[in-house]
Amino acid sequence: MKKSGSARDPLWYKDAVIYEIHVKAFFDANNDGIGDFPGLLQKLDYLEALGVTCLWLLPFFPSPLRDDGYDISDYLSIHPSYGTMEDFKTFLNAAHGRGMQVMVELVVNHTSDQHPWFQAARTAAPGSKERDFYVWSDTDRKYEGARIIFTDTEKSNWTWDPIAKAYYWHRFFSHQPDLNYDNPAVLEEVLKIMRYWLDMGVDGLRLDAIPYLVEREGTNCENLPDTHVVLKNIRAAMDENYEGRMILAEANQWPSDVRPYFGDGDECHLAFHFPLMPRMFMALRLEDRQPIVDIMRHTPEIPENCQWGLFLRNHDELTLEMVNEEERDYMYLAYSSDPRMRINVGIRRRLAPLMENNSRRIELLNSLLLSFPGTPIIYYGDEIGMGDNIHLGDRNGVRTPMQWSGDRNAGFSRAAPEMLYSPVISDPVYGYGAVNVESQDGEASSPLNWMRNMVALRKLFRVFGRGVMEFLDPGNRKILAYLRRGEGETVLCVANLSRFAQPVELNLQAYQGMRPVEMLGYVEFPVIGSQPYSLSLGPYGFFWFELQKAREQIEAQ
Repeated sequence: MKKSGSARDPLWYKDAVIYEIHVKAFFDANNDGIGDFPGLLQKLDYLEALGVTCLWLLPFFPSPLRDDGYDISDYLSIHPSYGTMEDFKTFLNAAHGRGMQVMVELVVNHTSDQHPWFQAARTAAPGSKERDFYVWSDTDRKYEGARIIFTDTEKSNWTWDPIAKAYYWHRFFSHQPDLNYDNPAVLEEVLKIMRYWLDMGVDGLRLDAIPYLVEREGTNCENLPDTHVVLKNIRAAMDENYEGRMILAEANQWPSDVRPYFGDGDECHLAFHFPLMPRMFMALRLEDRQPIVDIMRHTPEIPENCQWGLFLRNHDELTLEMVNEEERDYMYLAYSSDPRMRINVGIRRRLAPLMENNSRRIELLNSLLLSFPGTPIIYYGDEIGMGDNIHLGDRNGVRTPMQWSGDRNAGFSRAAPEMLYSPVISDPVYGYGAVNVESQDGEASSPLNWMRNMVALRKLFRVFGRGVMEFLDPGNRKILAYLRRGEGETVLCVANLSRFAQPVELNLQAYQGMRPVEMLGYVEFPVIGSQPYSLSLGPYGFFWFELQKAREQIEAQ
């Protein structure tokens, strides 16, 4: 039976606060050392109290787990370590009952080499429909204009298959062969997978690695026109039968290259703004707003029904693909002094260690995340300031168990410690004894309660999700100031990117006679006059002001 989506507003994703979770990392209900859906179900009260409105689940499908689940061997089942399909349905219904949407992964660029499609393809005759589910060649010299993405591990985008006696194409790991969208049967199967999860009531789909769906000789095999034909077909199939659903595009590209993935509002609803994220870190380190202002001014307008997805950190490395070489070198120097912190073209660290556990800097970056135009995405554990483990391989150092308490295994599992899918963080600064939900829950000034308050405040003002942005240009470049306008609301945001206190004068003549009301404490500031508006901000301080009509204006009406 086909279920409807849980959201009544078709543009629900514009006001959403998304929380990214790996099921295996959140809570272990059956004490086998691996998180599962019954465990996630038990923690829905925590997520509801945090205030998040959409849960993005990393891949939970059957998989050899050579790429943490992104190497899928069956799109229509649940990995047995995470529970059963009934467990998933119970969780989904419970999340909907709390007013939360659920987004799952649709990994459409590649499969595992253990997927039945690939096993059939390698034994099928060349030119057959089965063989052509994937991209094959007699030579590894085709598509030489395509870059290698995982530079640390892969030397080529082609791998020889001794059974097929041919090379197969892969943009990521060699055990992840790329699907062939020149074969109509591939798109048919992808649409069947999409319908399967949407019929169950899933609200959103994250399309992984979509710039690489199509290959053409003489190109870099990214962002090709035929890729958008595929996406329009996926979106049309969604719109035809499913209301209130959403597609989030993962396209690690420049904003001008990502813009086509929105189409005319008929491709993806959301797309990550990858280049903004490293520039937030860069601006903070340089104590200069220019990196942020520049990238936002080079961000094109998007259709009215579309939205950018914003994040500070996620399950992957802090990617530095969308910066130039000089900026990349600076970021490596500033944020990854130990070479073990680096992977591919990026830095594999969580938010708190990147900020050297400085609460003011963490709060400042989160204030930008929650007030910039777009839908904010919070990575699990960042709300309590979790750390990472650079001694674990690949990107596993930022995928450790959620720290619920100071008890054994951080309260994540009652299994023997050696049974855990990953060791918990146990160092003196970020270890579960120092950083956990239980200790922060009742502490009014804890990172967790600060984040709860900020998320709740953002949700009160629809202008954050739907309004336009206008940068102010004060003389002090250490100050980032901008207006959010729309939905009958005007909000002024001012942030000090410096480690020292800073003064600033803002040109607010257009709002003369209005009174800024500081939104966290609901404190009234002096009415805006004809002269530049003066403020002082402490180190890494920020203000959110609602601009309201002054009493004098109201009385005069």
